[in-house]
Amino acid sequence: MARRRRPPKDPEGRMPLKEHLLELRRRLVIAAIAVVIGAIVGWIYYDPIYEQLSQPFRDYKDQNPDSIVALNFANPTAAFSQQLSISIFVGILLASPVWMYQIWAFIMPGLTKREKRVSLAFFAATVPLFAAGCIFAYYTLPKALLILYGFTPDENTSSNIQSTTDYFTFVTRFILAFGAAWLLPVVLVALAALGILSARQMLAAWRPAVLLIFVAAAIITPTPDPFTMFLLAGPLVLLYFGACGIAALIGRKRQEARPDWLDTPEDEASTLE
Repeated sequence: MARRRRPPKDPEGRMPLKEHLLELRRRLVIAAIAVVIGAIVGWIYYDPIYEQLSQPFRDYKDQNPDSIVALNFANPTAAFSQQLSISIFVGILLASPVWMYQIWAFIMPGLTKREKRVSLAFFAATVPLFAAGCIFAYYTLPKALLILYGFTPDENTSSNIQSTTDYFTFVTRFILAFGAAWLLPVVLVALAALGILSARQMLAAWRPAVLLIFVAAAIITPTPDPFTMFLLAGPLVLLYFGACGIAALIGRKRQEARPDWLDTPEDEASTLE
C-alpha cells in the first residue's frame, strides 16, 4: 500500500496555502464521517433516546394528571425529520472526541514544540469537560422543564401541546450549549500556559468576567427565562475561578523555573553558579 505523502513545506517550514486547504478538507471529511457513524447509532437507538428526552413531558403529566401534555407532529414528514435531526445530534455527541481531535491536529503543525505540549493537554481536557457539560445539562433538563411548565396558566384553560420540532430544538440546544460553555476553563488555562494571561489578571477582572458570563449565558440559552440562564452561568462562574487557581499554579511553576540572572538590574553583573 502506498504511503500518504506529507504536504510539502517552504524553506521556513510553512505549508503552502493549497496544501493547507487540502488538509482542512481532509480533516473536515474525517470529522463528517465520524458524525455520520454516530448518527447511524442514534438512528438505530432512536426509540429509547426519544423516550428519554421526552420524559419531562410524562413527568409533568404524572404530577398534573388533569393537564393536557403532548408532543405534536405537525405534518406527515415531521416524524421522519425529527428522527433524522435527533440522530445527527447523537452523532455530534458521540463523535466529539474525533472532531475535537481534528481541530487540534489541523492547528498543531503551526505551533512551536512547547505550544504543541500545551495544546495536547488542552485537547486531553476538552473532551471530558465537553462531556461533563452535556451530562450536567442532561440531568438538569427534566427539572428545568418541570419548573418552566409550572408557569402554565390554569390547566382548565391552557395546555402544553408543543411541536416536536420546537421541543427537541430546545433540548438539543440546551445540551450543546452547556457542553460548549464548559470549555471556558480549558481556554483560560491554555492562555495562562502560553503566557498570554496570568492568574493575577484573571482575578483582577473577575467582576467584568462574571458579567460577561451571565450575558453570554443569556444569549446562548435557547429560552429567555432567568432560571435557565442561572443554571448555565452558575457552574461557569465556579469553573472560571477554578481556572484562576490552575493558572496560579502554572505561574508559580514558571516563576520557580525562571533563572535568577533575569532579575539582575542592567547596570549590575550577574553571579554565575
